[in-house]
Amino acid sequence: MNAETPRIGRADFPHFLTIPTRWMDNDIYGHVNNVVYYSYFDTVIADYLIHAGGLDIHEAAVIGVCAESGCRYRAAFAYPEVIEAGIRVGHLGRRSARYEIGLFQAGAPQAAADGHFVHVFVERAAMKAVPIPDGIRAALEKLVPAD
Repeated sequence: MNAETPRIGRADFPHFLTIPTRWMDNDIYGHVNNVVYYSYFDTVIADYLIHAGGLDIHEAAVIGVCAESGCRYRAAFAYPEVIEAGIRVGHLGRRSARYEIGLFQAGAPQAAADGHFVHVFVERAAMKAVPIPDGIRAALEKLVPAD
């Protein structure tokens, strides 16, 4: 982490999901293991695509697959704790979306972790990139910050 990189604040995100930590999220050092943060990223994205975009995770012909992800860890989470996950879309392309995520301790003004996650939308059967479906695109457009 670069000490000069500013922390992300709540106002940077138009949508939030509350995610409780689980006992199994903690590692031997007594905090949430770094790999679990990516699960939280995936959870806030999937929840939004299902509820706001109408994604049917079991039957949809077009799905998003992760092409890239990254995370900056700034403060630790530990079980039992509630995480407030914020999401926005940093880039919305024809076939892909780059999500930016902030993970906040309950009520905290700045993110304890922040990162990104890129989905490429593919036809499920062939795994070939295709345009983002209209319903999902409309939902993602609501997460693009106004300039």
